[in-house]
Amino acid sequence: MEALITLFADPHTWLALATLILMEVILGIDNLIFISILTNKLPKEKQANTRKIGIILALVLRLGLLATIAFIVSLTQPLFELFDHPFSWRDLIMLAGGLFLVWKATKEIRYMVDPDKINKADSLSSQVTQGVGAVMAQIIVLDLVFSIDSIITAVGMTDHLPIMVVAVVVAVLVMLLAAEPLSKFIDNNPTIVMLALGFLLVIGTTLIAEGFSIHFPKQYIYAAMAFSVFIETLNMLAKRAKKKANDA
Repeated sequence: MEALITLFADPHTWLALATLILMEVILGIDNLIFISILTNKLPKEKQANTRKIGIILALVLRLGLLATIAFIVSLTQPLFELFDHPFSWRDLIMLAGGLFLVWKATKEIRYMVDPDKINKADSLSSQVTQGVGAVMAQIIVLDLVFSIDSIITAVGMTDHLPIMVVAVVVAVLVMLLAAEPLSKFIDNNPTIVMLALGFLLVIGTTLIAEGFSIHFPKQYIYAAMAFSVFIETLNMLAKRAKKKANDA
């Protein structure tokens, strides 16, 4: 207990905590976008509970991984080499997660653009065949990928486990609070769905690049996403203004 009091009495601890919370929230937004798009394809009465379960699973996975930090750190150690390039377990997980994201986002975009040429039974948008179990399985896969990325980021920013735990818990609480409004907003604005799917393509591509040890500065990626959201917001405001003018 005294160690915790001493730790949080240091101003640098609060600075590190604030920075890590910001990073965890940003990483959590990626996770939340995917969960929102998936759960919006379920019947209305099942969407909210499935979202909450998915986010709680993300918290459980993150805390579980924090309890095995030594193992998580070892995931970055080279496992084998291919064409003189070393690959670790983290690289393989990033590759698998990135490919999964790109595949799912591409299928959903194809369905939205040309629904007559896609098998609805195999689409994310199929409410008939896509049950809660199938959606939860997909959420768990991406929760695992984002959780590992989240914990490795936390380990790289601080050596103190209490700071990591607080940052992860706060970030997941923000996800819980934002889940319902974000899902409703995405569901009520079809163009936002396409924009979100575009974000998932970018995130998936970034994860694949990370798997090959090609690191893109994340601040540039999120700045581009923020600018895209800004432009889309202007488009939505312009459409509403035009509609009001026509109604008048």
